[in-house]
Formats: sequence, structure tokens, C-alpha cells
Amino acid sequence: MIRKTFESEIQQVKDEVILLGSMVEHAIMGSVEALKKRDLVAAEKIITEDKEINQKRFAIENQLMILIATQQPMAHDLRLLASTMEIISELERMGDYAKGIANINLRMGEEALLKPLIDIPRMAQIGTSMLHRSLSAFINEDVETAKSIPVEDDEVDALYNQIYRELMLIIIQDPKSIERANWLLWVAHNLERVADRVTNICERTVFIATGSFNEIKSSDDEFWKGQHKS
Repeated sequence: MIRKTFESEIQQVKDEVILLGSMVEHAIMGSVEALKKRDLVAAEKIITEDKEINQKRFAIENQLMILIATQQPMAHDLRLLASTMEIISELERMGDYAKGIANINLRMGEEALLKPLIDIPRMAQIGTSMLHRSLSAFINEDVETAKSIPVEDDEVDALYNQIYRELMLIIIQDPKSIERANWLLWVAHNLERVADRVTNICERTVFIATGSFNEIKSSDDEFWKGQHKS
């Protein structure tokens, strides 16, 4: 009976993690859409709702600490609870990135976008898709999926590099555009970090299932490793 109660409480925690993840996905996509439309009201709403993300994170953390203290979990259960603590921290930071994008939108005021947003929304779509699937892998302890998702970070990095090159070219042609270029570069940087934190979630999932903690490297990591050796 005690075990069934514990498993029920674990399931409740997992449900709350999925809800938190959904809130973060909404915030990321919403912040980029608000920027694309230069919708300052929507940006302010994203910032306000970040408080709810923070509250949800701390509520889950409290649940986890109670379970650790009262159930004295061992082995797999302890890995699950401790790793979930890390995962909700990663999610809260992703919410901060969305809030950061919304703040950039507000700081721009009535200023027009330096260039149409094409690659930035694409980065957001890939990042939130990676996030959604990484949390499904976490719930199901799906090691293979968890190992495969970080490879998609290469595409996010490629988009970031493309945005960087385009913005540097614009600055060279018009030095007065540097501030507006920096705004978009920070947006792209925040989205690139989202994908990096998804990789952290995937590594935790593998650890929960196998008890082995190893860094999951993308093909891009291997490329830079090779460049360093040469």
C-alpha cells in the first residue's frame, strides 16, 4: 500500500513537470510571436506569467523534497527525484529566456525590427519541439529518444550562426544599426540556450534510467573537438 501511494505521488509530480513544460513552451513561442508582431502588450503578459512559471517550479520542488524526506528513496527512485529537481530548474531557466525576449521587445519600444524574423521563429519551433519530446522521454524513461534529441541542437546552432553572420554584415554596411542588431542577436542567443538546456534534460533522463551519467554530444561537438586537435 505504501509503495502504491509513493508511485501515485511520483505520477503527480510527473504530471506537474509536464504542465510546467507546457507553460515554458507557451512562453517561448509567445515571446517570439510578440516580437515578430511587435506586440508590446503580449510581451508584458509573458513577463507577468513568468511569475507563475517560477511558482510552479518551487511548488514541484517542495513536493520533491517532501518525498525525499519522508520516503527515503533508494537507487532508481532517488535518481528520479534528484534528477527531476534538476529538470524543473532547467525549465525555469528556459522560462527566463522567454522573459528575456519579451523584455527586449519592450526595450525596443516603437523601433522597427532591423530585419524580418525568419530564422528566429524557426529556432523557437525547433527548440520547443525538442523540449516537448525531451519531457516525453523523461516521463517514459526512453533512453534512445533522449540520446537522439540533442543531435537536433546542430540545426539550432546553424541557425544562430547564420543570424550572427547576417547581423554582422548589416552592421558593417550600417554601423548605426548596431543596437538593433544586438537586440536580435540576444534573442537568438536565448533560443540557442534553450536547446542546450534540453540536452541537459536528456542527459538526466538517461541517468534516471541507467544510473550512468554521460554527456550527450552532438555532431557539432565532435567537429569542434576535431578542429581543436588539428
